[in-house]
Amino acid sequence: MKIGLDTESCHLQFHNGLIDIFGFIKKAAELELDGIMINIIGGMDGDNEEYIHPKWGCLKGNDPEYLKTVKKELRNYGLYAEVAMRGIDPEYLAEAIELTHEIGADLLRTYCCFGKYNPKILKKAPENFKKIVPLLKKYRIKFAIENHEEETADEIIEIIEKVGSPWVGAHCDIGNSMMAWEEPVSAVRKLAPYAFTSHFKDHIIIDDGGEYKVCGTPLGKGNVDIDECFKILFEKSTLTRVNIEQNFPFLSIFKREKGTGGVSKIGEGAFKVEKPLFDFEKHNPHDYYYPPGKYLEKMIKEQEKGLQESVKHLKGIRNKYCR
Repeated sequence: MKIGLDTESCHLQFHNGLIDIFGFIKKAAELELDGIMINIIGGMDGDNEEYIHPKWGCLKGNDPEYLKTVKKELRNYGLYAEVAMRGIDPEYLAEAIELTHEIGADLLRTYCCFGKYNPKILKKAPENFKKIVPLLKKYRIKFAIENHEEETADEIIEIIEKVGSPWVGAHCDIGNSMMAWEEPVSAVRKLAPYAFTSHFKDHIIIDDGGEYKVCGTPLGKGNVDIDECFKILFEKSTLTRVNIEQNFPFLSIFKREKGTGGVSKIGEGAFKVEKPLFDFEKHNPHDYYYPPGKYLEKMIKEQEKGLQESVKHLKGIRNKYCR
């Protein structure tokens, strides 16, 4: 089983101009990983990020000559590539498929809702995705729909089955299900037969002034049963590679009503409440993803340290099952 790294694992370095896609490719190789997932989502809604392209995220654009240099660098290091976008607009999806092809990647991931659950978007998604199947076939690119905080595994599976194409499957994120009140292991078990790709991350629940929130941690530092999730995907899916998306530093709210995904109470398993990662008085959890200037340097170091821990942890699990 190969292991790749999502650019989101180094989001603070990207957002502050400390690394670009070429530096990230080199970092993945230095960590002795096998590939990368490139996030082509622009700045977060309402945020102007100087170093993140407004349309193509961690890439500087979609100019063919520039994309050739990215493809060349990936080949120089012998890394596989996957591309990560969001949305269901057929025109943008087609552009993203072209970009995916140009850099030599063989998979494109999207998610439907972002920020808020929207059943109208989920209802419209299958017909929109059907429109891009011919282009997927042309370039032999797989298309993966992620369970991205707002959707349950069953809702993702319903979309995939409505599209009914061998080119359309699931992006199995082992942590996102928590925001929809779904136990990670349960979600992974459902998505495994449909999985084209994955995100490995870890979470804890924290009490933020009387309101429970989902907080990202380095792999192995949270309460997601990463070992069991890997075992399920190894035994029940056709995956030959998995991707680390270190969700740290990060904080999210629950996006669905309690009980939506089958979990109705806090306190057990992945939903066990833990102490905040940092002192509340010094680091407001809402500042984890975009830390204020005076804490930025520290958080960048913490993210880099967490990345090293995450890579070591997942490699250890891989070695356990893949001999």
